[in-house]
Amino acid sequence: MKVLVIEDDATVRNFIVTILRETDHTVLEAENGMDSLKILKEQRNTDLIITDIIMPDKEGIETIIEVRKKYPELKIIAISGGGKLDPDQYLLLAATLGANKTLKKPFKGSELLDTIADL
Repeated sequence: MKVLVIEDDATVRNFIVTILRETDHTVLEAENGMDSLKILKEQRNTDLIITDIIMPDKEGIETIIEVRKKYPELKIIAISGGGKLDPDQYLLLAATLGANKTLKKPFKGSELLDTIADL
């Protein structure tokens, strides 16, 4: 499976990327929603996006809305540790706007893999 990981925190992004590569996924990386949309335009055969919600430039919610318009078949997992609101509120909004699954930070590698398997 080809997965695009969108996460501004390099530590979290590297954690996710490592888990995915260890389980034979092809992984693309972006630090924000703006960069992710450029990657998606070039990498049309992406299967899954894992996106943080709170990021600079273009946040995850905006990214989910735009991805749903342009690539309705693409699977999306939204992740969040919160911000001004409780993370559950961000994740509920993400699910309402088109995320297939959500995951609250911090999470274990096994939880991420289970969430992917449930898609």
